[in-house]
Amino acid sequence: MEFRHLGRSGLLVSEISYGNWITHGSQVEEDAAFACVRAALDAGITTFDTADVYAGTRAEDVFGRALQDERREGLEIFTKVYWPTGPGRNDRGLSRKHIMESINGSLRRLRTDYVDLYQAHRYDYSTPLEETMEAFADVVHSGKAHYIGVSEWTADQLRAAHPLARELHIPLVSNQPQYSLLWRVIEAEVVPASEELGIGQIVWSPMAQGVLSGKYLPGQPPPAGSRATDEKSGANFISRFMNDDVLTRVQQLKPLAEQAGLSMAQLAVAWVLQNPNVSSAIIGASRPEQVHDNVKAAGVKLDADLLTAIDDIVAPIVERDPAKTESPAQRP
Repeated sequence: MEFRHLGRSGLLVSEISYGNWITHGSQVEEDAAFACVRAALDAGITTFDTADVYAGTRAEDVFGRALQDERREGLEIFTKVYWPTGPGRNDRGLSRKHIMESINGSLRRLRTDYVDLYQAHRYDYSTPLEETMEAFADVVHSGKAHYIGVSEWTADQLRAAHPLARELHIPLVSNQPQYSLLWRVIEAEVVPASEELGIGQIVWSPMAQGVLSGKYLPGQPPPAGSRATDEKSGANFISRFMNDDVLTRVQQLKPLAEQAGLSMAQLAVAWVLQNPNVSSAIIGASRPEQVHDNVKAAGVKLDADLLTAIDDIVAPIVERDPAKTESPAQRP
């Protein structure tokens, strides 16, 4: 495993991190979830990402039990706040009330006294940014989080938050966006702003929800039990990639992966890690062998000719619209 600094902070994270958005607590049985976490640890992954909303808070609980016997100082545990975690009007958003209550719930489920990174899962248009950042400052200053990050914030939102963070003496070090060789929205504005501000990307869906593994074939129904067939595991999200043009071009990447000595999944993960603003790529898994395969992308350098050949195949279908946003049903 290779390690990178998270933004311009001193925190080192594993190039490949392990996340449990749509697996632990819902799609994957507990024994399999624990086996995947064990595989991640054995492969040298030290960075684990979750959120209070995942599987209705159950995903945090799975991580808490799976990691409780590990040396805490040797791990980087990340979680997030924003999406609803209860029926009340204040059980959502980035108000001071919800942040302060949510961090306590997350720490209880994760069985730890602190998280290394506490992230705003989206931007809250209904709460003053100053209130949100002051609440985050209290979380950091109380020792419940070491660093602050955000997820899917725009360049303008990052620029608005950064001076507040500096004024409040809290390290705003990361953004967690969707990024893959099929989805490059962050390249136009978010990455340049992040480089300017010292913010690193922790990217999710580097394999475009499994599409870049090559298992979905043009003109054929998705395999039974795959994410494309399971509403609980992101079928709405993956649908943007499930058309014959995209799937045909993905199949054309297979010879390139073979020539590079990589699996399709390894090629996809290695591709996002070529971006110097990416600190870590989040992988998920339902089986330990998927973890073993994905981690082999760590430290891989793709040469310029290979990157050009990839672009020649996928460029016509790459999503680069910086105004594109996710719906709540598609949240990671």
